Amino acid sequence: MADQPHSTELPGTSGILNPDGTNGNTTRRFPAKGEPLIHQVNWEGLKTLYMKEVRRFFKVQTQTIWAPAITTMLFLVIFTVALGRGDRQVLGVNFATFVAPGLIVMGMMQNAFANSSFSFLAGKVQGTIVDYLMPPLTEAELMVAMIGAAVTRAVLVGLALTLAMLLWPGVSLSMAHPWAVVWFGLAGSAFLALLGLLSSVWAEKFDHNAAVTNFVIAPLSLLSGTFYVIDNLAPAFQAISRVNPFFYVISGFRFGFLGQSDIGDTNMAVLHSALGVGVLDAALATVLFFVLRSGWKLKG
Repeated sequence: MADQPHSTELPGTSGILNPDGTNGNTTRRFPAKGEPLIHQVNWEGLKTLYMKEVRRFFKVQTQTIWAPAITTMLFLVIFTVALGRGDRQVLGVNFATFVAPGLIVMGMMQNAFANSSFSFLAGKVQGTIVDYLMPPLTEAELMVAMIGAAVTRAVLVGLALTLAMLLWPGVSLSMAHPWAVVWFGLAGSAFLALLGLLSSVWAEKFDHNAAVTNFVIAPLSLLSGTFYVIDNLAPAFQAISRVNPFFYVISGFRFGFLGQSDIGDTNMAVLHSALGVGVLDAALATVLFFVLRSGWKLKG
């Protein structure tokens, strides 16, 4: 007897599927190779990766949230004691109130960078990067989940810092322009998260990432007007400060609390800075998208 052609019955159907994928009793068939099954946004996958990243840093929240808040709080203590004596006034408020908003957003940005720069790099070093590349997620979905988790950590650090600074004598954190606090806080955190993810793609070992942190992120943060107004600097150094994106984020965030900033003499200057930070985020996100799509330093 001649062998009969092999056929398969699919679960949930009443018909028989022939080897060619056709059957008169059912229209269900296996998709062709390379044909996408998810034609729109993979919300479930995006949410899963986001929650995975949030749970990762939340399991060690003492290290990832509370320790950075305490470390940044020490800057307030040290500089207030060293420079804030004699009721020193900066932008019309005491020194502690002036420096507190800058420290909050600086802590947020630094921790956004730390969070987004760790996962990819750890996966590359440990050989588990396939866990990020193999799931059915587009480059945009991967970016949104990773950046969202980093910004979430930044917000939590910012809230912890705000709570701690409210307990420090002489600090007032009443908000004059809440929109600026929200926009510059989130846009600044997203900027560093994008930069951190791009850094982790480029880096091949933890030393490379540490070099970016120590020689790029830390200097730009500390020399951005966090502890001073740039009007006190020489004209050459004022010009250098004005090409530092950290300056606009920190000064714009401070404007949200104090209603004043050293960006410019008018509120329109702050609004232009807000738009500029948004454009910078969009440009960096575009670069990161095409880098991820190319598989540079990620796919063998």
